[in-house]
Amino acid sequence: MIFKAVGDGRPYPDHGKVTPKDWSTVPPRQVRLDELVTTKRTLNLDNLLSEDSTFYGDLFAHVVEYRGVLYLEDGLHRAVRAALQQRSILHARVLTVPGT
Repeated sequence: MIFKAVGDGRPYPDHGKVTPKDWSTVPPRQVRLDELVTTKRTLNLDNLLSEDSTFYGDLFAHVVEYRGVLYLEDGLHRAVRAALQQRSILHARVLTVPGT
């Protein structure tokens, strides 16, 4: 299995990070694919196959850590591409959102 789980939606509260500029303040780090829970059930193949899919966006995937779980918010195509290349690690910006 590539991911820890496949989710549908964001179970965490709104964190206010919307644009790549907002996320740029979050330093990237390595995360294991098998520790991620996706927030999307489907993948657009155009994004997966596009060579310039990050041209207008962030180079790093966006992950939200909430209640000890890592949720892949943006960058599903990057994660799947890494898995297809037999890599188990993804570089991502990880934002920790406090749980209540």
